[in-house]
Amino acid sequence: MTGNEFRFFLSCDISVPVTFRVERLEGNLPLPNPKSPDLETNAPTENRTKELFVECALYIDGAPFGLPMRTRLESSGPSYCWNELITLTTKYRDLTAQSQLTFTVWDLSHGEGLIGGATILLFNNKKQLKTGKQKLRLWAGKEADGTFPTSTPGKVPRHERGELERLEKLVNKYERGQIQRVDWLDRLTFKTMERIKERESLKNGSSHLYLVVDFCSFEHRVVFQESGANFLFPSPIASTNDIVVVWDPEVGKINPSEHKQLKLARSLTRGVIDRDLKPSSNERKSIQRILKYPPTRTLSGDERQLLWKFRFSLMSEKRALTKFLRCVEWSDVQEAKQALELMGKWEMIDVCDALELLSPVFESEEVRAYAVSVLERADDEELQCYLLQLVQALRFERSDKSRLSHFLVQRALRNIELASFLRWYVAVELYDPAYAKRFYCTYEILEENMMKIAAGVNGEEDGFKQWQSLVRQTELTAQLCSITREVRNVRGNTQKKIEKLRQLLSGLLSELTYFDEPIRSPLAPGVLIAGIVPSESSIFKSALHPLRLSFRTANGGTCKIIFKKGDDLRQDQLVVQMVSLMDRLLKLENLDLHLTPYKVLATGQDEGMLEFIPSRSLAQILSENRSIISYLQKFHPDDHGPFGITATCLETFIKSCAGYSVITYILGIGDRHLDNLLLRNDGGLFHVDFGFILGRDPKPFPPPMKLCKEMVEAMGGAESQYYTRFKSYCCEAYNILRKSSNLILNLFYLMAGSNIPDIASDPEKGILKLQEKFRLDLDDEASIHFFQDLINESVSALFPQMVETIHRWAQYWR
Repeated sequence: MTGNEFRFFLSCDISVPVTFRVERLEGNLPLPNPKSPDLETNAPTENRTKELFVECALYIDGAPFGLPMRTRLESSGPSYCWNELITLTTKYRDLTAQSQLTFTVWDLSHGEGLIGGATILLFNNKKQLKTGKQKLRLWAGKEADGTFPTSTPGKVPRHERGELERLEKLVNKYERGQIQRVDWLDRLTFKTMERIKERESLKNGSSHLYLVVDFCSFEHRVVFQESGANFLFPSPIASTNDIVVVWDPEVGKINPSEHKQLKLARSLTRGVIDRDLKPSSNERKSIQRILKYPPTRTLSGDERQLLWKFRFSLMSEKRALTKFLRCVEWSDVQEAKQALELMGKWEMIDVCDALELLSPVFESEEVRAYAVSVLERADDEELQCYLLQLVQALRFERSDKSRLSHFLVQRALRNIELASFLRWYVAVELYDPAYAKRFYCTYEILEENMMKIAAGVNGEEDGFKQWQSLVRQTELTAQLCSITREVRNVRGNTQKKIEKLRQLLSGLLSELTYFDEPIRSPLAPGVLIAGIVPSESSIFKSALHPLRLSFRTANGGTCKIIFKKGDDLRQDQLVVQMVSLMDRLLKLENLDLHLTPYKVLATGQDEGMLEFIPSRSLAQILSENRSIISYLQKFHPDDHGPFGITATCLETFIKSCAGYSVITYILGIGDRHLDNLLLRNDGGLFHVDFGFILGRDPKPFPPPMKLCKEMVEAMGGAESQYYTRFKSYCCEAYNILRKSSNLILNLFYLMAGSNIPDIASDPEKGILKLQEKFRLDLDDEASIHFFQDLINESVSALFPQMVETIHRWAQYWR
């Protein structure tokens, strides 16, 4: 529904009973008069428990209609809460514009004492049915009056309304979904509102009692209309020039005549007519513009017709196939048949475009099978870059044993690393009840086929041994989970937990120090690990107490990993995969920015492994050293080099800063602070902990680029030649990654059905945010200016002479 549409129901069409909920009483009840004859003289008034009930009655045009209804007795003061649903015998269709509900609160603790009453109209002055929570001010000592106009209106008079009433009106709109929800802002707002309520109640005292009633809500607004009236009869001309917006039920639907014309046009062009058609100059420009659209863009009717019309002349243009297939009316058997014939003759598309054909937009099995045939051209290294998304694409297949699942298994059988990752990616999805059967089917196919592999002539293991080596990875992670639980139960500081870890590894779980047979590392299946070194293993000082384990390798070396239990690493796994992919794309263009795409593997919904990279956080470095430069001087001193360090070290720092600045901007990485920015001894900077992506950030007003002042100072300041070089690397990297925007968008689109928090919450919105970051509306030169402005905007926030508005960004780093 667009902003100009107003959809509604007519009250005369609603044949359900009038329903509302009596919730609670707010305010302090007045103490009873001690001289009242109703009170017993031997009972202290302050200890008397009140027993309250609410009497509700419907009045139509000032006369009672139907029998009054009563709530149950409530004596749980001082906060009286009934939360009782009341259903009247009267239906909404029987109401008039002057229908009113009366509410009278009675106290039975000493006879039938009257607390107060209030009346509310069911329709507002726009003849719309009131919905949601209504807060009625009770008239103390008065029974609710149902005459019209009433003498006990529950609505606070306009001249008495203050900030509290305004806020409650907004809360009512918020609860009805008329105000957009923003989690972090909502939490701040409600805390502020609580303080305002406390302040107002102290200022005004508790002179009034309020009854909170919740009226029933409907999918659309309910507008009053008398039963039997002619809705189409023209209304009298209003005295004012108000514009009345009326809902047209056909808006947004297919126009039958246009649809028929389209079918006729396509039926004519199914013959030989269009085979020799060539687009004019303007039509070619329009086609080229359409081909540049990102994969998330929906084509209009005219654009679809244009591509269909010139489909034969576009067959040599491989970029046009995915757009052409979006134009096909797949419900038309003849049209679908012709499209599939053309697809087979089309210029072979790139692997990037094949990923688009595996998205949920394309349901045709033939199209998806064609996409798989294109993927077969990719080598193992490239396939591993997309494996995570290809596993997620199994959700969109029409059967459990699809062409895609067989393709993934067949490629995994030829490469044990692919097999290991495929097994883990599929195993983690077994926790999803909606698709567990499908993923388990792929898991079984992989197991069955691997078991059939015979031993190789060059000494390769047979399939059974290979599969067992993968199964033992799961057994290892289960034992690490057990160790984590044991360590967490130890009372005391981190050092005591470390001692417990080493004690376990040397005692009860000593089999983990020397494996019977080497196991393939889950993070790097090409590496065989032979056991854990207890003396080199430790625990990080954090809430989840992640393990830092040092594994002995079969070739005599060591490898260190971090094992976390209690944290969902699937989002981190996705981000690091994208960093690795972008690093590969940059290197293909001869730009090495010294990124650190450390390995991450989720082994369950709340557990996983990370590669340990020797490094220190910027927070720790700056607390122990004057600056980043003084820290690097300890490892790479050079009296003749820039700032007293080697040129190579400074270049590594500048390049890595540029690479991560661009990548974190594109992926919308949030919650950046000096504790999750790490620095290697060689000058390479990298980011960790990706709990917020695609624009989400727990802190208000984050700067557009994640660039702290300490990083700029290490380059010599904003006026230095090294900072200029940093900006140059940023712009070059941004333009290179913009060229691969379709690939990155397609990969995220395939993740739309995953359970990754920041994607699952609103996949379409997240992908559109990602698309916006590429600024595909700009050419390369304009994008350089845009990105330079972005850097300047972010860095300016770090210097005191800038205006207060930009100062909010500087607060982000405190």
